[in-house]
Amino acid sequence: MKVKYQGNTRVKRAQLQALRKEFEILQMKHGESVSDYFARTLTFVNKLKANGEDKGNTGVVEKILRSMTPKFNYIVCSIEESKDTSTMTIDELQSNLLVHEQRMGPDSEEEQALKVSTG
Repeated sequence: MKVKYQGNTRVKRAQLQALRKEFEILQMKHGESVSDYFARTLTFVNKLKANGEDKGNTGVVEKILRSMTPKFNYIVCSIEESKDTSTMTIDELQSNLLVHEQRMGPDSEEEQALKVSTG
């Protein structure tokens, strides 16, 4: 019984390490919508939580801000300068970024072509 438990612990630890690595290298993809990126990120956060690691609200907010595509750089800077990211909720961040995404308007022709080709 003890050997089986130790095996399960090792497997869980290995899974957690793999999830941590994937979470650390997670980046918003070129042409990906804010909603899709948040869904992908929160899927990882939930998997980590299910394996015993809670990134916390601040950790997730900071990760998302660090991993947005360059077209969001100025809004990320604006959010970091004007708001306290340590108290900002994930929903509040998503709302701010969605408003910005809508104001930017439709994707450029290059981004639309990329979406069609990678589809």
